[in-house]
Amino acid sequence: MLVLCLTANYKAVCCLSLATLNYERSFILLQHFIESGQVLSPQQVSRMEHILPIWTSSWYSKTSKLRHQKVQLGVRVSSLNQSEMTHLLSLAGSHYKKGKYILLKRGGIIDVILHKQSTAADILQSYVHALVMGNNKLIHGESRQWMDKHYEAFMSKLQTSGWKTERLLASSIVWRANWTSEPSSKKMS
Repeated sequence: MLVLCLTANYKAVCCLSLATLNYERSFILLQHFIESGQVLSPQQVSRMEHILPIWTSSWYSKTSKLRHQKVQLGVRVSSLNQSEMTHLLSLAGSHYKKGKYILLKRGGIIDVILHKQSTAADILQSYVHALVMGNNKLIHGESRQWMDKHYEAFMSKLQTSGWKTERLLASSIVWRANWTSEPSSKKMS
């Protein structure tokens, strides 16, 4: 009975096609958009999304690109060492002057430091930006150019295809930072 119940539940979950953006759906959509310029529908993405935990199938980890797992949202500034803080301050003064987030590559992972005034839309944008940077192994300036050129079109196509683009379904983000864009006060708290 247990196997039958689990199988039925698995089949029921497979039939769902959610239109909200989470980590994996965002990654699938962005990857397809970068390759083709088109956006998949919620039904198409639901067939591609991995339902069971990744550890349950060994073939998944060998065939899938797990780049969406190499992004950490809401990183605590106090977890950075001195050289990372110096680099972060230079990024805040150059590539992210008016942004509500800063991306920092550390050990193969892209950390996203969020401004204390960032909105749900800013969090979604920061996540997509981190995926772009990680997907194409771009540096800050190049990934910013991609975002400036393609992000609005990507969001527009998502909305047209039935996706809800107001926010990213993610765990609560506790850590946020405060910085100003004034050159004389490059201060992070």
